[in-house]
Amino acid sequence: MEGMEILFKSIRSIGFRRGPGRVLAGIGGSIAAKFGFNVWLVRLVILLSFLLPVLGVGAYLLVWVLTPWQDGRIPLERALEGRR
Repeated sequence: MEGMEILFKSIRSIGFRRGPGRVLAGIGGSIAAKFGFNVWLVRLVILLSFLLPVLGVGAYLLVWVLTPWQDGRIPLERALEGRR
């Protein structure tokens, strides 16, 4: 499991976190905060990306399971810990 620990540590080191003012999962707010974009514009782009069935939803779900919460917890990491 050492490889996964390295992956999760590197994800945390990027400094990308779910925004505290989230509407759903906090991904749009996180992207907006990280890159200095308008949060509603980012949310609109995310919603429009859902028109691309596999790519939009798939990419969103991937980002969702890998984006840390404000306290550093990563959903995929927590799910894998539960399987041990």
